[in-house]
Amino acid sequence: MPSLRTARSLSLAAMLATATALTIPTTSLAAPEGGYADLVEQVSPSVVFIEVTGAAPAEMELPPGFDNEEFRRRFGDRFPGMPFPDMDPEPMRGLGTGFVISEDGLLVTNNHVIDGASEISVTFEDGRTFTAEVVGRDRLTDVALLQIDSDETFAALKFGDSEAMRRGDDVMAIGNPFGLGGTVTTGIVSALARDINSGPYDNFIQTDAAINRGNSGGPLFNDDGEVIGMNTAIFSRSGGSNGIGFAVPSNMIERVVTDLADDGTISRGWLGVQIGPMSEEVANVLGYDTPVGAVVGDVTPNSPAERAGFANGDIILEVEGQELEDPQALQRAIADIQPGTDVDVTIFRKGQQMTLDVTLGELPTSDT
Repeated sequence: MPSLRTARSLSLAAMLATATALTIPTTSLAAPEGGYADLVEQVSPSVVFIEVTGAAPAEMELPPGFDNEEFRRRFGDRFPGMPFPDMDPEPMRGLGTGFVISEDGLLVTNNHVIDGASEISVTFEDGRTFTAEVVGRDRLTDVALLQIDSDETFAALKFGDSEAMRRGDDVMAIGNPFGLGGTVTTGIVSALARDINSGPYDNFIQTDAAINRGNSGGPLFNDDGEVIGMNTAIFSRSGGSNGIGFAVPSNMIERVVTDLADDGTISRGWLGVQIGPMSEEVANVLGYDTPVGAVVGDVTPNSPAERAGFANGDIILEVEGQELEDPQALQRAIADIQPGTDVDVTIFRKGQQMTLDVTLGELPTSDT
């Protein structure tokens, strides 16, 4: 008999693969004449507002001879976050957003929303509040999967195809900015496949929909009411929205949460090479308009790459026929393949193109 987590994973995979088990209709509401009210009404019951409580910060170690009373007398409460030995430190609290993806109460949010949490509370728009537990989380993609502690049935959202999105497509976000739950904003897809140097698998959707602190973990919808991204980061010098927000694409979220639902961990393929970008000079010599692929700088001893015959200086161009634009594309392609899989990798070496067959290993858990 499959384990509870395995059964849940299979159930989740089936729901992600079919629309019949999901509750959000897909009637197109692109540029609706009367506004987005109908769309908001349809999807809002599946969006939750997350409050987390973490352990109190460790007591600050004060220097020898430090005079607590003198510090207080001079500065009063100008440093309210600074704990003193005779004060009870306040527990850390945080806010975020999440969204339900299965009728039995699985929900998705950002890992950074629940990181360090000892208690997680989720509240629906109708006021119902539940506790939730972490099923699994992935630091490298900033995705976390939670389970609502309830036997109730919940309205679930449907994932759309993030790879079908184009610059200029309409999008809508619902979130909990600054604790103002149920806030709706709209905009367009500003750019795709953004790398903001937050992790090895950056592939963000950029949007100009207003995203602020507290929107983290909230859904980004297309005009069919499908989740095509999870709002995760903003570019801001002030801490407020500058019209540049970033969302994890739905196709990546689906892969991660399906894996997390199985046993709470992520299994990623591992090649075992240190890589860098192709230079402009090499691209010109090889006849490319712009640099492509990834250049091998070092091969890890006893790695799948070493066993397959990779060498320093190889230029990796394709994985299983998929052309690679840059080193990040290689990292994502390998990570998406299950360990133990045999893959064909096309390389360029000493003036010749060749294909190496490699059996991928598993990325060490310390790197996930």
